[in-house]
Amino acid sequence: MAVNGKKHILMIDDDEDDFFLVNSLLQDISPDQYILQWVSSYKEGLLAIETRAHDLYLVDYRLGAHTGIDVLHHFRNLGYKAPVILFTGKGDYHIDKEAMMAGAADYLVKSEINAALLERAIRYTLDKFSHLYTIEKSEKRYFSIFEKSNDIIILADCEQKIVAANPAALNVLKYAEDDLYNHHLQNLFAEEKVIPDFLDQLCSEHGVVQQEYIFRNKSGQLLDVMMNASLLDEKKQLFLCIIQDITERKRKEREKQQQEKFAITGRIARLIAHEVRNPLTNILLAVSQLKMDEVSTTEDGQLYLDIMERNCHRINHLVTELLQSTRMSELNMLPMGLNVLTEKALQLAADRLQLNNINVVKALCEPDCLMMADEDKILIAFLNIIINGIEAMKAGEGRLGIQTYQEQDRVFIRITDNGSGIPEQNMVKLFEPFFTSKTKGTGLGLTATQNIILHHKGNISVESTPGAGTSFLISFPTA
Repeated sequence: MAVNGKKHILMIDDDEDDFFLVNSLLQDISPDQYILQWVSSYKEGLLAIETRAHDLYLVDYRLGAHTGIDVLHHFRNLGYKAPVILFTGKGDYHIDKEAMMAGAADYLVKSEINAALLERAIRYTLDKFSHLYTIEKSEKRYFSIFEKSNDIIILADCEQKIVAANPAALNVLKYAEDDLYNHHLQNLFAEEKVIPDFLDQLCSEHGVVQQEYIFRNKSGQLLDVMMNASLLDEKKQLFLCIIQDITERKRKEREKQQQEKFAITGRIARLIAHEVRNPLTNILLAVSQLKMDEVSTTEDGQLYLDIMERNCHRINHLVTELLQSTRMSELNMLPMGLNVLTEKALQLAADRLQLNNINVVKALCEPDCLMMADEDKILIAFLNIIINGIEAMKAGEGRLGIQTYQEQDRVFIRITDNGSGIPEQNMVKLFEPFFTSKTKGTGLGLTATQNIILHHKGNISVESTPGAGTSFLISFPTA
């Protein structure tokens, strides 16, 4: 290798006169730049190559029973990339072509060699190899980043069609490589309404997008992502998208917000219970006293007292339900199979399902996914969602989908119906106490459901399209 700025060259040639000629030419034109070493046989040449101690190799095409092409093949077999110049005879142009295809950097006709031609060929070959090595090293570095990055990296063309994706993209989005390359960027978005704005930003003068979006992978799972997209190559109109999966972070944020909101709801419920029950008790005592007085002997008096008493008991019952829906008694946690719990909840709802002629479609994980659960409480939570789905669907046309699966350290259950759906303005109120769109009901079922799930360290989210149906996705830590 280069020492004190001098380049080491190995010459493999069975004619010593050729070595003396080449050495003298090099010394004439650049005496202080090159050190030439010579070996006279194919076998010695291979041994010298394996030391990898030279910057460049001059190889004669004819080496006894072997050829310079055999030497080039040896470089390839070793996985050793080095610049090689082949010496050929005059008129051996087919050999020249074969040599270049085998990996030679250049070739020289022996009878036409002079000092300037030789020095120029060596200098150009070394420069070219140095540049190619730098490019290859850079490509390897960036290819390593592309391949090993935990973030999704996608390249898209001018029509936003995906043309390249790293392993993280295939893993997170759950697509096969060929399948993903048939998609456009906009196919990844879960919400169609954000697509026009995204495309407008991407195709604007600045061509940079930095924003959070919701993606849907091939399995149907929603992903919270942070998208950084920009124009990579203006000439080729290539877009680079670096997408960070922030689903877990957003899940924890939502879980924390749900817990905080629920804690506030619980405090309000206890305050209401205390402030309402005391005057209610006094009203009921007064009603009881009035019933024993003369006023109760009249028909109207008895009617009004009965109305007062009945509504006081109703208010008391609602306060009790509110307290129960926002308070959790001690849980009896045991390892349970998510599929087992699901089947039990469906069995409890079997009469309603049969009465309404609902078709149940199950896709359960194999083997069963284990979680820590209080069986009675979890069955109440699942049953509330299933019954809501049944009531939202038309009899004879309903389709209830149940899917269970596991990802990393969490188990998931998705309960989907094809019912009337939930209007967008009602989505934010869905788990609030006493909110209901039903003509009958207290509106505490989903409040209690959320309470149970949160106390199991779980998370619940809802998607709904009016007129198309609703999907509840619930997750729990694995056992």
